[in-house]
Amino acid sequence: MNTRPLTGLMSKIVLGTALAASLSGCVAMAVGGAATAVLSANDRRTLGMQTEDKAINVKAEIKMQQLTGENGHVNVTSYNRKVLLTGEVRDEAMKQAAEREVRAIDNVVSVINELEIAGPSSYTSRSNDALITTKVKASLVDKKTVSATAFKVTTERGVVYLQGLVTQREGNIAADVAKGVAGVNRVVKIFEYIAEEDPRASQPAPSQS
Repeated sequence: MNTRPLTGLMSKIVLGTALAASLSGCVAMAVGGAATAVLSANDRRTLGMQTEDKAINVKAEIKMQQLTGENGHVNVTSYNRKVLLTGEVRDEAMKQAAEREVRAIDNVVSVINELEIAGPSSYTSRSNDALITTKVKASLVDKKTVSATAFKVTTERGVVYLQGLVTQREGNIAADVAKGVAGVNRVVKIFEYIAEEDPRASQPAPSQS
């Protein structure tokens, strides 16, 4: 399905979601719910896979809190049952334990362990990472040759991790877009590649003659 006509709507959703974060009560819930519904409908994963990823996220986050307590800060991002771990842990033993715990969760296919051995990041650092993630997503929406809903964006200490079911072309474009965002130190591609002829792929913009 070609999702390019949704570009204008998606731009509004990204901005609306960011605005919702500063609101309270029912208004924020309504805006966030509408954004989630549209994003889910245009996700390249099946609905079943999206549900599995959500379940993996919840289970893994509970396990990580139990494992690290105040001695770590672990973010979990499951995409197509491949789990990205970012954040900080006390030592190598805790890093390996975190990976083992997540691998043991039902339906997890693989774990990408990007945990750093360091003290938990500050509120300021996490806020900055959240802002970078928002900017990268907005920049992908503005890019006409890719579908922003094909990408999962995670930022940790200025490093942007990109996940998604994308073509090589789409992945390269997204990485270049992310690199151009202020505050990004590095971009890590963790994609599952599909063929250009796959109906899920964004069609390249026609060349100007």
